[in-house]
Amino acid sequence: MSIKLIKSSILKNEIHIRREPKAGRQRIVCMEAFNMPLNLGAAAEMIRPILTLRKKRILIDVDTQRDLFLAEGNACVRNHRRVLANIRRVMAWTRRDQIRLISTVQCHNPSNGHNGDFCVSGTLGVCKIPYTLRNRRVTFDSSDTTDFPRDVLRNYDQLILCKRTIDPFEEPRAERVLTEVKASEFIVIGGPTESSVLYTVLGLLTRGKSVTVIVDALGSHEKSAADIALRKMQAKGARLTDSKLLFGNSRLQLVNACECERCRGRVHSSAS
Repeated sequence: MSIKLIKSSILKNEIHIRREPKAGRQRIVCMEAFNMPLNLGAAAEMIRPILTLRKKRILIDVDTQRDLFLAEGNACVRNHRRVLANIRRVMAWTRRDQIRLISTVQCHNPSNGHNGDFCVSGTLGVCKIPYTLRNRRVTFDSSDTTDFPRDVLRNYDQLILCKRTIDPFEEPRAERVLTEVKASEFIVIGGPTESSVLYTVLGLLTRGKSVTVIVDALGSHEKSAADIALRKMQAKGARLTDSKLLFGNSRLQLVNACECERCRGRVHSSAS
């Protein structure tokens, strides 16, 4: 084919494109219909991030601490064995898909009027379960200030927010972080369902966030109270799901996160 014929063919295609009523995406479709090589240069670089943008999710990890989730803890949830297995699955998913974490931890100080004997500052029980920790993490102590780095979620995979109450929105810094962070979906795990999780989920929903709760990755002290709390979350707009729907079936049975007979696999019972 001569150079003149090539130029004439290109000119016809360009004229055809200009007659399209709309620009942008329809122009690209028209070019592809002619099976011609497309080189948009700078325009392609601007379009690519939009086309490859993935849904941004953030996992809210509520109070997964030794006192609350291990059998030797001072306030262990009733269903800790099954919950720990599912929490470990969720944590593995966040590592694989590079999901950012915002974790809350209860840090009580008896000198401030706290009467409970769990999650007391300076004790082993206040510590998080090891596999709920990411390598790149930063911890913010509870205080009455609201300052934190604006790009903190770009530099770290996990934010750990200490709180003095079960409601993170009563903690100034935690309230600011959870209110200002942008995400298409907040996925919640942890416990206890009837207290910390309930306040966290309702606070997020009140602020217009899209919230999904993984029910079988929640620990609770009282089943009836937990069921009522879940109904409240759902009524306010939270989506309830379970780890099986998200990740499929799992062969994971034993967690060995604590030394109790059930977690060591020495007790076989349908209840947990």
